[in-house]
Amino acid sequence: MGMMGREITLSMLTAGLKRPWVALADLVYTPACRGCRVSVGAHRGLCPDCWSKIRFIERPYCEVLGSPFSYDLGAGILSAEAIADPPVFDRLRSAAVLDGIVRDLVFSLKYRDRTDLAPMMAGWMLRAGDGTVAACDAIIPVPLHRARLFSRKYNQAAELARHVAGLSGKPLLAATLLRIKRTSRQVGLGAKTRHDNVRGAFAVSEHRAADIFGRRIVLVDDVYTTGAPVAAATRALKKAGAADATVLTFARVVGHLI
Repeated sequence: MGMMGREITLSMLTAGLKRPWVALADLVYTPACRGCRVSVGAHRGLCPDCWSKIRFIERPYCEVLGSPFSYDLGAGILSAEAIADPPVFDRLRSAAVLDGIVRDLVFSLKYRDRTDLAPMMAGWMLRAGDGTVAACDAIIPVPLHRARLFSRKYNQAAELARHVAGLSGKPLLAATLLRIKRTSRQVGLGAKTRHDNVRGAFAVSEHRAADIFGRRIVLVDDVYTTGAPVAAATRALKKAGAADATVLTFARVVGHLI
């Protein structure tokens, strides 16, 4: 069995081991909204009030950057930003705007050990992918540096990627892309500083170049802000010969509708 097969098997085994405990928790604990914790009719969902506050990103949007438009400008229309400064990745898709309950979900997954949120969030991401996941050859999470992974104990992007892969049946390549440089935290940095901070931070493992060459990759992260980490990660994938790279995030920053 190749490297890709072993990664898929490990992911499936881990998920299988968790299922009995999830089923037991469903019986013992009263279903609660993932946002405000009020009682709801089923596990792994939101109450109507929290659901109504989510700003899902739907068409029409820029075909490259996924930036939502205030009205339909026609098929294949690009935003001014995508034309003036084309990204290194081929397209970006995100499930929701980063505000309110969505920001709380992201924060809880990332800093409060709420990995139980990942399946729900991944389901929204799969829908937002607009067919790109179905068309891809493999799914790769934006990796953490091993030092940060040790302190945080898990990578939120990897949790989301694992569930997107599980829902779609696509291979998960969790160890193909590496974070080879320990960078400063991006929070509070300006756009240029963020890009400088992650320049050269990623590389494809020399033993796994065949996983990437000529393939269509979906790169998964939790949030898109300035795009610095996913741009640096995409450069590493393209250098290794990736034919196409889609960035898929749960949330993104949106200034104003175009």
